[in-house]
Amino acid sequence: MHLFLEKAIAQIDIDGFLKQLRAIYASMDLKYSEAAAYYEFNCTGCEDNCCLTRFYHHTVLEYLYILEGFYNLDSEKQTEIRAGALEVRQKSVEADTKGKPVRRMCPLNSGGKCILYLHRPMICRLHGIPHELHKPGRGIAYGLGCEAFSKYCSEKDYYRFDRTPFYMEMASLEKELKQAAGITTKVKMTVADMLV
Repeated sequence: MHLFLEKAIAQIDIDGFLKQLRAIYASMDLKYSEAAAYYEFNCTGCEDNCCLTRFYHHTVLEYLYILEGFYNLDSEKQTEIRAGALEVRQKSVEADTKGKPVRRMCPLNSGGKCILYLHRPMICRLHGIPHELHKPGRGIAYGLGCEAFSKYCSEKDYYRFDRTPFYMEMASLEKELKQAAGITTKVKMTVADMLV
């Protein structure tokens, strides 16, 4: 998958797409910060660290953005992260084979912090806070927030945090990028998958 994506992307200028992605992420971060401030919620010291969750990412944009940050690291750090990513993938395959849940730390987490925090994917930016998503023809889906949120912040009234505009902007930009690069395949990768 990686080689195919890299060949397709090499034919287009991705800087404009990544600039637009940064703007979408900045809007996400602002809205998330507003909601977090309302609830007085922060992620420090969480026992159920979301970096232990296997999240799948479905956009070439996020793949490219992770790689942009990754390739700006020194080669020693890249080698270290790739080794961690390979281990996470191997342990995930083993757990899947045995039908067991997977709880492995993201290979970008070092000492409880994300090495590529500015390049983190969308779900890493939006996770934890109660939200809503307006699905065409299917109504509104509500998310309750993470366990830490439920434990410490669930007493407050709901602060309207609608993820829909961000998903729509991402989908539109992703479609434009894939059309420009001639990519027709669907993407489903973890951060570990992106880095090996």
